[in-house]
Amino acid sequence: MADTGAGQVELGFLEAAPAWRLRSEQFPSKVGGRPAWLSEAGLPGPTELACALCGRPLAFLLQLYAPLPGRADAFHRSLFLFCCRTPPCCVGLRVFRNQLPRRNDFYSYEPPSEDPPPEAEESLSLQLKSGAHLCRVCGCLGPKMCSRCHQAHYCSKEHQALDWRLGHKQACARADNLDNTVPDHSFLFPEFEIVIETEDEIMPEVVEKEDESEIIESMGEAPEEKLDSMAKHESREDRVFQKFKTKISFEPEQILRYGRGVTPIWISGENIPQEKDIPDCPCGAKRILEFQVMPQLLNYLKADRLGRSVDWGVLAVFTCAESCGLGTGYTEEFVWKQDILDTA
Repeated sequence: MADTGAGQVELGFLEAAPAWRLRSEQFPSKVGGRPAWLSEAGLPGPTELACALCGRPLAFLLQLYAPLPGRADAFHRSLFLFCCRTPPCCVGLRVFRNQLPRRNDFYSYEPPSEDPPPEAEESLSLQLKSGAHLCRVCGCLGPKMCSRCHQAHYCSKEHQALDWRLGHKQACARADNLDNTVPDHSFLFPEFEIVIETEDEIMPEVVEKEDESEIIESMGEAPEEKLDSMAKHESREDRVFQKFKTKISFEPEQILRYGRGVTPIWISGENIPQEKDIPDCPCGAKRILEFQVMPQLLNYLKADRLGRSVDWGVLAVFTCAESCGLGTGYTEEFVWKQDILDTA
């Protein structure tokens, strides 16, 4: 992920990738699976990763590797987005930012190898080098422990019960290799790599002009008063949604749009945030848009496996304009959810 210039937007698309490419040491951008944490220190705990509405553990949705060139303290920088997928809630959202200098306690100073690791290193590990344990279900910080085997760790009672039903009950007595026998729980979203392409800023304008000419041609020589009447009846909602469709028409498979400080494209004329709706960072700086998640991502998530599905029109993530270094852990940022037709 490059640091975009003024007005420049990068588009995210999903691709299948081998598991090793999506591990922390590769600094991935990805959707689903378990988080590939950047720093191993200061991970958000169960309280921070609980839905503010229903209190259940949030599911990892996606992460973006978004370093800031010219910022030594943000040579490595990732954003982590979580959502509630527990019915009947499926509403809560939280996003966290973490950044590291190039020389740090967790990664080599040199770029990661592009070759796959030895087979022995490909197995999933749920214990960080710092000694912290991760939840067997979701891959988040797991302070709770199975009282029987003392090896399986969990973020919550909910995930301990889920793992017990889905195989730990049988495996618990054979707990010598638990970290390498973790099932892909249905709580997780399907895992994909996010690949990035720069948006061609000329094409949307061309498409918009073509759409306009097609409308005029299809109407023939319509009377001027008819055109005026149609224009008056076109609602703001229609205009906003048409602009959204036109903007994404050239790359309809985009699941994400990235651009620090750019203006988001909204899918609805309702529930568009004002400046006062975006809280400042605790450091005092304003928050600016960094990326938005598109509704096309829902097609890949198989989110209805647990009943009522997660849903959105646009998820807009706003981060500290200064990308401040408050503390050494994970800093919470702000996410705004806009539904396709918001009636709240």
